[in-house]
Amino acid sequence: MKADPVANTQLMFLCTGNSCRSQMAEGWARYLYPETVQVFSAGLEAQGVNPFAVEVMAEVGVDISKQESNSIEQLQSKRFDLVATVCDHAQRHCPVLVGSTMIHHSFDDPPKLAAKLADRELQLDCYRRVRDQIKVWVLGLKTDIHLSKDNK
Repeated sequence: MKADPVANTQLMFLCTGNSCRSQMAEGWARYLYPETVQVFSAGLEAQGVNPFAVEVMAEVGVDISKQESNSIEQLQSKRFDLVATVCDHAQRHCPVLVGSTMIHHSFDDPPKLAAKLADRELQLDCYRRVRDQIKVWVLGLKTDIHLSKDNK
């Protein structure tokens, strides 16, 4: 029986501040692939985990409240099979991570969208929309994870 090529995959999500989008992606990947993928997230700088991101993820049963905000420097010595940037700024400024397969998908920045709104529920809706988009994308990552392991 051939081993699952996804097993023990080292996956990192990267965005600008590791506060929202990459945190949600990490939470979804931990939730959807708990036995097979080791998941990390980082930012070009660490800005702390956004409380609205924690709240909207909890609404769907995914607890990211204990995740930490990391900078890429904190994780740069680690080897990743797959690095996924989730914002254009991170893609443009990401350091070269030798041996990693790089993929990119840009998501809207919920804090930036919510900043224009006075109503808390409307602000949360910005986070919910991006949360749901990230879930769909993370569900589709299994193919990318297979490909990154096959290329090693």
